[in-house]
Amino acid sequence: MIELYWPWLLSLLPLPLLLRWLLPARAIAQQAALKVPFLDDLGPSETRVVSSERRWPLWLAALAWFCLLVAAARPQWLGEPIEQAVSGRDLMLAVDVSGSMQEEDFIIGKQRVDRLTAIKHVAGEFIQRRVGDRLGLILFGTQAYLHVPLTFDRKTVQTLLHEAFIGITEDDPKTSIGDAIGLAIKRLQQQQDASRVLILLTDGANTAGELTPIKAAELAAEHKLKIYTIGIGADEVLVRSLFGTRRVNPSADLDEKTLTAIADATGGHYFRARNTEELEKIYRMLDQLEPVEKDKQYFRPRSELFYWPLGLALLLTGCLTLARLRWS
Repeated sequence: MIELYWPWLLSLLPLPLLLRWLLPARAIAQQAALKVPFLDDLGPSETRVVSSERRWPLWLAALAWFCLLVAAARPQWLGEPIEQAVSGRDLMLAVDVSGSMQEEDFIIGKQRVDRLTAIKHVAGEFIQRRVGDRLGLILFGTQAYLHVPLTFDRKTVQTLLHEAFIGITEDDPKTSIGDAIGLAIKRLQQQQDASRVLILLTDGANTAGELTPIKAAELAAEHKLKIYTIGIGADEVLVRSLFGTRRVNPSADLDEKTLTAIADATGGHYFRARNTEELEKIYRMLDQLEPVEKDKQYFRPRSELFYWPLGLALLLTGCLTLARLRWS
C-alpha cells in the first residue's frame, strides 16, 4: 500500500497556471529588429511546424512539476501490520564503574577477569533475554549519569554496556549509590507504577554524591520504584607474595547492610554475587519478574519512495535545460 505523508502538497499543482494568470505578461517588442519583405512568401505551414515543435517542452515542464510535488509529498510503502511484543516492564540497570570494580576476583572460561567484565558478560545475556521490556542504563562512580535512556533497542543497550570502562565517570574511585538511585527515580517517575524496576550493582559503599542511599530509597518507595540490589565481589582470595600465601577479603568495603535496607524499603531484594555462577543465578531469578500487561501494539514498516519521482523530475528538468541551450 502506498501512502502520501503530506498529501496536501498536491494542492499546489495549479500554482504555475495561477502565477501565469496573476502576474503581468512580459512586454513583447513591437518593432522587429530585421524586416524581411518576403516573409509572407514562406507560407503558414512552416510557422505551424515551429509552433508545434515548441509546445512539447510545456508538457515536459508540467510533468516535472507534478513529479516534484509527488516527491515533496513523501510517498511511502506501508507493509503489513506487525504485532510488537511489549511486556510493559521499564527496567533500569545501574552499574558501578568506580575504581574498585577492577578487582580481578571473577572467573570466566577459566580466565580471571575483573568485576566489571563479569557484569558485562552476564548482564549482556540478561539484556538479550528481556524481550518486550524497555531498558535503560545508568553508570555511576563519583557521579551518576544516564548512559542509555529507556528504549526497546536491546542491542544498543548491550553494546553501550560493553563499551563502558572503569573510571568512565571520573578518575576518582568514589561511589555515589544514592545519586544513581535518584537519577533512576527521575527517569522512571513518568512510567506506570507497577512497571518501575531498578537493578543496582555495586561492590562498595556510598562515598560520594549529594543524596544518601537510605534517603534515596525512601524517595524510591514514595514513587513506587522497586529496587533489586546486587553486591559484587568474592569474600576471600589467595594472595601470593615473598612472605607466603595469605587470604584477603576484597569485598571488605561492601556495605551489605545498606544494600539490604534499600531493597527492603522498596519491596525488592538484595542478592550477593561472589562468583560468576552466583551472578548468573541471580539474573535467572530476576528473569522471573512478572510483566505488566498492556494493550497490544502494532507497527507498520515504512519504506520511503520519494527518490523515484524526485529522480524523474531532475531528469526532465535536465532535458528541458539542454533543449533550451540548443535553441539559444
